[in-house]
Order: sequence, then structure tokens, then C-alpha cells
Amino acid sequence: MQPLYAGNIRVVLSHTTHPGNIGAAARAMKTMGLRHLYLVNPRHFPDPQADAMAAGADDILRNAVVCTSIDQALQDVVFTTAMTARLRDISIEVKTPREAMPLVLQQASAQPVAMLFGTEMSGLSNAEMGRAQLLVNIPASPEFSSLNLAAAVQVMAYELTVAAQNYHPVAPESRPAAHQQMEGFFAHLEKTLYEIGFFTTQNPVRLMQRLRRLFARARPEQEEINILRGILSVTTEYNARLKTRYQQEQQHVREQQDVQKY
Repeated sequence: MQPLYAGNIRVVLSHTTHPGNIGAAARAMKTMGLRHLYLVNPRHFPDPQADAMAAGADDILRNAVVCTSIDQALQDVVFTTAMTARLRDISIEVKTPREAMPLVLQQASAQPVAMLFGTEMSGLSNAEMGRAQLLVNIPASPEFSSLNLAAAVQVMAYELTVAAQNYHPVAPESRPAAHQQMEGFFAHLEKTLYEIGFFTTQNPVRLMQRLRRLFARARPEQEEINILRGILSVTTEYNARLKTRYQQEQQHVREQQDVQKY
């Protein structure tokens, strides 16, 4: 019998290079009752090595969703945890799997969530981690902290199962905006900041990363995102009117100067 929360949990593997790791991850998922596997641009899939390493979890592989981007894999997701082996210069909250899994369960009781894993060699990029609301770091030996991809999936799935044994479902206090709504907002925000000239004194990439982290902590609801986008639209319209007025005034000044010449 599948746990009730399992239907809302996605395991997302980004740019997996070795097909055997995909199969082993599927096996790890099935042993803990998870069934939704998403693959972002895997180098080799389907592949006989994936089938061999799945060792009975062939149904997970057959039903795996292959995506061309992280955004496609996170469609409709409201809460994403991203795995990181390195504690970088970031302001997104970082927790251990044991600390993070109750939060995952709380959201998964009502809405889709995702556990995001990066490629074997380098993990997740900064841009990919920027799609998450929470980073998860598996404590490991400082002398040898490299963890196999499938092993990381197994640890996370196990901690999720442990957390579920003592978890009493509580409806989330809010319904955060889905991934695609947040990405639409970020695109709108960046475009508006360009149009009003805000980036003339700021590093656009760095600033947008910080803004993503801010909203990852805030986790706004859909209605709040609609309000913010309404503000951005009005800001753009007002800025356009100011530009038009300025151009008209400048044109008038030039015409007056031309008249005075004669």
C-alpha cells in the first residue's frame, strides 16, 4: 500500500550522466513507497543499465517523465527542496534531511512537492538551486563527503518515511503560488527593473538571485503574486508615460531653440 503523501512527491534528477544511477534511484524510491520520477535531460535514457539497476522497479522507469528543463519538471510544484553537498555563499535556508522532511510532508499532504537532485559530477547549478525554497545537506565526513546519486535519493526517501511514522497531517496554513506562477513573476520583475533603469547601478544576475532567495523565504500565495504583478504593470505604465512626457518636453525645447535662431 502506497503512503498517502507519495502521490504528491516528485523525485527530480537533473542531467544524470550514468543510466545505472537512474535505475538505482528508482529502486531506492520504490523501497520507500515513492513512485513519481522526473528526469531532466538525462544523457542516456531509456537504457539497459537503468533497467538492470532498477532490480524490480521497472514500473518506476516506465512511468518516468522526461523533461527538457527544470521548469517543466517543477510544473505545478509549490515546494522544492534541492540537494547540495557544498554549503556555498547562499542565503536560502539549509537543513538536514531529518529537519526538512516534516516540512516536505506538510506541503505534500495537499499539494505537489519536489526533491531535486543534480548531476553526479557537479551537483546542481546556482540557477537550479534558485528554483528551490529549501536546500538540504546530508551530513557526511569532511574528508570524503561525496555521495552517490542513488544513495542520496535513498537517504532522503528513508528520512521521509521515518518522518511520516510520527507525522500527523496538518493542512498548510497557506497555499503558495505554484512554480510556473513564481517563474512568471520573476520574469516580469526582471523585465520591469530593466525598463525603469534599476539595473544601471546593480548586477542584474546577482540581484535576481537575491530576490529569488527573498521570495523563497516569503513563499507568497497566488493572490499575493497577482497583486505584485499588478504593481509591476502599473509601474511599467507610469514609467512609459514619464518617458513620453520627457520626450515631448525635449521636443518642445528644441523647437523653441530653433525659433530663437531665426
